[in-house]
Amino acid sequence: MYTKLKTALIDLAEKNNLLESEINITAKILTPEEAIGETERKDFPLLQGKEFLMQADFKNALGQAFTDAPSNFKGKLKKILELKLTDNSDRALFVATLNAVMRYLGAAEKTIHCKNEEPELCAREIVSIIIDKYGADIKIGIVGFQPAIIDNCAKSLTAQNVKVIDLDKNNINKKKYGVLIWDGKKMAGELFKRSDVILATGSTIVNDSLSHLSALAKEYQKPLYLYGTTVAGAAKILNLERLCFKSS
Repeated sequence: MYTKLKTALIDLAEKNNLLESEINITAKILTPEEAIGETERKDFPLLQGKEFLMQADFKNALGQAFTDAPSNFKGKLKKILELKLTDNSDRALFVATLNAVMRYLGAAEKTIHCKNEEPELCAREIVSIIIDKYGADIKIGIVGFQPAIIDNCAKSLTAQNVKVIDLDKNNINKKKYGVLIWDGKKMAGELFKRSDVILATGSTIVNDSLSHLSALAKEYQKPLYLYGTTVAGAAKILNLERLCFKSS
């Protein structure tokens, strides 16, 4: 998966004479206020200090990536393409850059996280879209703790029809919005078995779990949707379904 993404970015850079040019790419760690603004809910992982939103600036085009391993970079595009992508820090730098470059070239959109009341509005729209397509009696599996989405799914589909996995040990085996949070390392297969539709955070492209989720979706023949800005560029390259309505 990462080989395909890196090859795509190299091709874009070469075709547009960007690879060897003197271009600075900066990735900075956004504060929660910069990233998501003032939200009614205070249990977003970003607001709890458990995730960070990094932002790459490429010729004034911005691309973002959620990560638990933030870092900073300033240099040429070709240096980003030399990263091994074997850890979350390198993958976050690469993904944020991919999103920024594709945004600059007009190859990706909605690369900037929504703010204030928009995450709530987006969650409602996501649930509405899924219900319209699959019906109100479906069972949905959610990968990643996104409180607005979980709450709106539980209210619209009932908590019994919502399954959630997460990697945060502080969430695992606890009930959130009436839904028991399962261990993402152990229960991903069970989530796919017991769900009709899967909705996964786009940050799975950074923590190296998206390829496993895609394999499970194929194995169990379940539709997989991704949400968020992190996967904006990768979704285009890998032809993945993405739901992200209020980002810019």
